Amino acid sequence: MTRTSTPDNWSADPPDGDVSGSEEASEDHHRSFLAELPVLIAIAFILALVLKTFLIQAFYIPSASMEPTLLIGDRVLVNKVVYKVREPRRGEVVVFSKDDGGIEEAEGNVITRFLRSFSSGLGVSPSGEKDYIKRIIGLPGETIEMRDGVVLVDGRKVPEATTNEGGYLAERDPNDFGPVTVPDGQYFMMGDNRQNSSDSRFPQLGTIPRDSIVGRAFVTIWPVARVDTLPGARYAGAGLPAAQAPAAPVGTVSQPVATLVR
Repeated sequence: MTRTSTPDNWSADPPDGDVSGSEEASEDHHRSFLAELPVLIAIAFILALVLKTFLIQAFYIPSASMEPTLLIGDRVLVNKVVYKVREPRRGEVVVFSKDDGGIEEAEGNVITRFLRSFSSGLGVSPSGEKDYIKRIIGLPGETIEMRDGVVLVDGRKVPEATTNEGGYLAERDPNDFGPVTVPDGQYFMMGDNRQNSSDSRFPQLGTIPRDSIVGRAFVTIWPVARVDTLPGARYAGAGLPAAQAPAAPVGTVSQPVATLVR
């Protein structure tokens, strides 16, 4: 505000020099932001890529195979580090990839493919990769069968229950299956929605190699009303090992694996 000779004549108009300086400062700030924007975007992409590749990745649930535990449209976070330090455990919900041997043609230009990969890594849109989410039921070397809706592992019943009984199953599948033996280094996966799940019971999927397991799903992050943890199922008292015993060093005796999932 510029003052003239008396208060009655004060003017609200700033001097011409002040107007010019203010406009120049605004333009400089705008140019500075535009110059920094590509750097900020690049940093965000790099951080997201590092997280997705090495630590944690979000996944979109596209099917009903894990209902009622996971619903269509849910987003989950997957810990990609945990199985680098310990063995996968029975009852845990895991994401794994399956190569069908085909070669998919990438659609769109480089930017479109990158944005699609970026968004799927954040769980914003369905991933175009062959990723599945199921529950670990059988460990390497075990014999799996199903009779009257009850899963048997090496002849022992897996103590599963429907949601009406306080468990995680949508319903039991009355169709018998097996017996089949899980190959060494592979896992037998099943969906919680047993009558609507394409899982290891079917040759199209089969058992899953350990190297194909992406990680453990440990929390639902979307929608907000369904935010919750995803603890592994506990089968205490069934006489079943929680995980495959790690290979013992040469000259040592392997120790039994605890049956409780902690």
